[in-house]
Order: sequence, then structure tokens, then C-alpha cells
Amino acid sequence: MSQQRILLVEDEPKVAEFLKKGLEENDFFVDVAFDGHIGRKMALGKRHNLVILDVNLPYMNGYELCKELREKNVDVPVLMLTALGTTDDKVTGFEAGADDYLIKPFEFMELLMRVKSLLKRSSGGQPVTDVLKVADLELNLDKKTVKRAGKKIDLTAKEFALLEYLMRNKGKVVSRVEIAEKIWDVTFDTGTNVIDVYVNFLRKKVDKEFDKKLIHTQIGMGYVLKDDTEE
Repeated sequence: MSQQRILLVEDEPKVAEFLKKGLEENDFFVDVAFDGHIGRKMALGKRHNLVILDVNLPYMNGYELCKELREKNVDVPVLMLTALGTTDDKVTGFEAGADDYLIKPFEFMELLMRVKSLLKRSSGGQPVTDVLKVADLELNLDKKTVKRAGKKIDLTAKEFALLEYLMRNKGKVVSRVEIAEKIWDVTFDTGTNVIDVYVNFLRKKVDKEFDKKLIHTQIGMGYVLKDDTEE
């Protein structure tokens, strides 16, 4: 398997040097950008397998850069690094299209674990059905598109991953712990409501304009996506 290339966008030279060295010791190629504008140019100009993106960057912050990459259909996994650790900060990052979020300070081994997990997920380790369907909801895994009753629904990368997981587990109640581990690759923190926030994002986009609701809450247990006409 060829070496995978990571773009590291980090404005603190010592942090960038430390991460570059550690990643290269683990057999990755690493390109480094020290501000948002250079990071944008490098992300759009060369194919990378993963982007590690600091939030507080000169000229263009990490949220803005990530959002622009998604708008230009750059589907590379993005791991955000930041000292901002509130739920609102995390939601902002995920809304911008980030796939994972790591709070500074962190241990290098934790970053390495997140990197490997994102790369494994994006490489598609197992055969999958191209299109998932529940009732009139359709998710195309190849095109990364979602439609309901023929109407296109725009989702962020994290919303898409959450919807895919719910659709793959159609009719099964999935807990917040399970969602956190499978979608965010983290242990669920009972002090955060980020999962509930994301389920509400999905509801607004998938269910709000339709009489038939597909995403249901099982109080005290979690969430389930189902066609209630099948009950």
C-alpha cells in the first residue's frame, strides 16, 4: 500500500514540527502550511488523504477553510485541532464540514489514533451498497447525495455520516454512546449535547417538510430511523 499524504495546516511552528516529525515516523507523507491561505491553495492544488486543520489561523481560519473545501466538493477527511472546546465550538466545526475534532492540548498517540480511524473509514474497508433507502429517503454513497421524495437535501459531512449510520441500522434503536463511538470515534461524554444537536439538524433537513417522520426519539434509550407505516 502506498504511503498516504497528510496536509497539516498549523501556524505554530513548534507544534507543526512536532506533528510532522511524529506522523513521518509513522510512515506518512506530510505537507505543512502555516496559514489559511496557503492551506487553501495546497488543499485545492494537490490530492491529500487527510487534512489536519488548526482553527485559529492567520488570514483564513480553520472553519472558513473547511467550509470552502466542502463547498468545492473536496471530500477529504478533516481533523480539526483547537483549544476551543465548548459544545458550540464543536458544533461550529462539524457544521463547517469537519469529520473529527481534537482539543488542545492532546497526546500525539490520540491524534495518531484519530488519523488512522479517519483514513480507515474513508478508504471503505468493506463492500457497501451504493444506495440506501428507507421509505422515500434515498442516500447515495458514491455520489454523497441525499434525496427525499426526489428533492435533494444538502448535508454536512458529519450529518451525512450520522444519517448513513441510522439508515444502516433501520428499525434499531441506537444509543448516544453507540453514535459517539461509531460516528465521532470518541467515548460519549454525558456532559455534552452535541449528538442531540446533530440529530436535530438532521430532523430539520430530513423530516421537517414532510408529514411522515422517519427519525424518532426513544426516551432514555436513543434514536431510531424507521418507516412508521411498517409498524
